[in-house]
Amino acid sequence: MKYLIPSLLSLFLIFVTTPQTRIRADDSKRPNFVIIMADDLGFGDLSCFHGWINTPHLNQLAKSGLRLTDYHSNGAVCSPTRAALLTGRYQQRVGIPRVIVANPKAAEHRNGLPEKETTFAEALQQQGYATAIFGKWHLGYFPQFNPRLHGFQEFRGYVSGNVDFFSHVDQAGNADWWHNQQRVNESGYVTHLITAHAVRFLEEHQDRPFCLYLPHEAPHYPYQGPHDKADRSPGGSFANHGSRVDKKQAYREMVEELDKGVGQIVQKLQQLEIDQKTVIFFCSDNGATRLGSNAPFRGHKGSVWEGGHRVPAIAYWPGKIKPRESNQTMLSMDLMPTLLALADANADKFAFDGIDVSEHWLAAADLPERTLFWDTTKSQAVRDGAWKLVQQNNSKSPQLFQLTVDPKESKDVSQQQPQIRDQLSTKLKNWKKAVQSAR
Repeated sequence: MKYLIPSLLSLFLIFVTTPQTRIRADDSKRPNFVIIMADDLGFGDLSCFHGWINTPHLNQLAKSGLRLTDYHSNGAVCSPTRAALLTGRYQQRVGIPRVIVANPKAAEHRNGLPEKETTFAEALQQQGYATAIFGKWHLGYFPQFNPRLHGFQEFRGYVSGNVDFFSHVDQAGNADWWHNQQRVNESGYVTHLITAHAVRFLEEHQDRPFCLYLPHEAPHYPYQGPHDKADRSPGGSFANHGSRVDKKQAYREMVEELDKGVGQIVQKLQQLEIDQKTVIFFCSDNGATRLGSNAPFRGHKGSVWEGGHRVPAIAYWPGKIKPRESNQTMLSMDLMPTLLALADANADKFAFDGIDVSEHWLAAADLPERTLFWDTTKSQAVRDGAWKLVQQNNSKSPQLFQLTVDPKESKDVSQQQPQIRDQLSTKLKNWKKAVQSAR
């Protein structure tokens, strides 16, 4: 018996200190993540941002969480923002400064997210998280760029910039719907499919930490509501924006359907009793086209005016994030360092351009001052506190705006503030050199 007791004690100590046991103990403290991104949704679209489309489920998230009024997409178009969101780095460093297009003859068609870049999915998977992406990838058409090779254990969706919501044909006329690395046929309205797979994933992974990325197509063209029909067929000819005459009404229907999907996800989290340990982050990849609204800001998708990149965003974590509004400046590239901090993962090995904003989310801590940059094919911008400089490629003279008193960017004060203008111009030039040399 005297030998049996130490043996049993040894077995007990081995059991309680094994890595697997420690991981399970840590899991109870680490939150789940659901990242929902709309496509081409403007600051003035959602009713919770004083917009024209009634979105009751997003309204509830905004009411119960953190409504971000100075959140910006890293890019003014699709692919660049997605690269920054996933890596925590400026898209220019990542090598995706422009849209990756569907036309196989275009040089940008061959681009994609490099293997050397680490995504938040890869980093969290290494911490024991289950990961998945359902929806729009738009970070590379070729097999070596597939989401499965960038940390996502499951992929359902499309790799191009947009597909028909019913036939899932891209604007080059190719069928574009995937399950992992295989092209598949799956009937259904894209928004509904994204939500259905999300709900299934939550049910399957409710007992372990997970990171679920839901990049929606809505309200990007083709403008098709849930009761419309397919406009595109493989190899056929079609209007990219769809056959609906009342496209603004279709846009509204698309946003409303996205909002319903958000409601279904929240409801499922509550049913599974994991809502209290799940962070939901909602945003858009850039500003709206002229069909939507970027009110009260100037500009639209594709521009470096505020309307091109200041977008609606909400951070929600019941019991952890107190309901309030924040006017602190945040960008897409802040998401990855924030997720890793919330997951208590070591981020020292990553060269982030974004910052961890978790203390602001959880405790309303002020964010540090920093200089921020936007760069499109036609213009560039640099933001430093209240000051924003805009440089158009077709103009030798930059424009300067003081956003705290002129958020609509209506009064150029570059002549009145030449020192600030020149300082920001120099910072912009130096930043462009730095990100180009990093590629």
